[in-house]
Amino acid sequence: MAKHIERKINQLERLLPEGLLVDAYWMEVHGYSRSLRKQYVDHGWLEQPVRGVYRRQRGQLGWEQVVISLQALLHQPVSIGGRTALELQGYAHYLSKDPQAICLYADSKLPGWLHKLPGCPQFVVYNRMRFLPKIEVPASWGLDSNSEPPESPQLPASLRVLPWGQWHWPLVVSAPERAILELLDDVPGTVSFELADKFMESLVDLRPQRMQQLLMVATSVKVKRLFLFFADRHRLQWLSRIDRNKIELGSGKRVIAKGGKLDKTYHITVPEEMYGIR
Repeated sequence: MAKHIERKINQLERLLPEGLLVDAYWMEVHGYSRSLRKQYVDHGWLEQPVRGVYRRQRGQLGWEQVVISLQALLHQPVSIGGRTALELQGYAHYLSKDPQAICLYADSKLPGWLHKLPGCPQFVVYNRMRFLPKIEVPASWGLDSNSEPPESPQLPASLRVLPWGQWHWPLVVSAPERAILELLDDVPGTVSFELADKFMESLVDLRPQRMQQLLMVATSVKVKRLFLFFADRHRLQWLSRIDRNKIELGSGKRVIAKGGKLDKTYHITVPEEMYGIR
């Protein structure tokens, strides 16, 4: 019996890297019954941040560990996007360093325990297919070793992998070209015109070919008009390589900034202080 328990613990050490999270279903699939899980928790071999969630303790739980767990161990179709993705890639060095909500983009509903984890910032979950096509992402990749960097997934062009932590775990985020469209979708809700303007001003290195492809498949007229408005406003050099004739901008006016002025090029209302400044 003791050898069996030792073998199961050794297996868990291989399958579950320290600091990452798994749920009760994952534990059951890998052969860890409820009674065995309770025994592990009681002896301190596992900790239980919230009911039905387990981790091998390694310091304080960080939100990055939570997201990597969702992506690589629990195989949830989720990526970091919008403002969070832009910040992680260095486009917010001049903005406030106050803690922000973590923007997640998912194809389906994420587990409820995500919003109950102690010590983590707020997670805001968006529909990843709201105005862009579904992304085909590999179901899994290697995270079974603490001795070597894990294998990174092969991703479509609108996503990228950022290595995180001591073991260079793969954190899947929206590429800047996708992230800025996700951020603009939230204007003027949780993202102000002023904030969007500052992010756009910093995006001097966007890849025009990738940007063109995303603008052509995006279905949100508001997002596409806002993007072109801000790019025009800052005279970003790569904009000359965007073929606007291939981008469907719809018809009619869009009231985005209530009480604002109508921009006659893109037929959207913008704050008065941004009107006509190009």
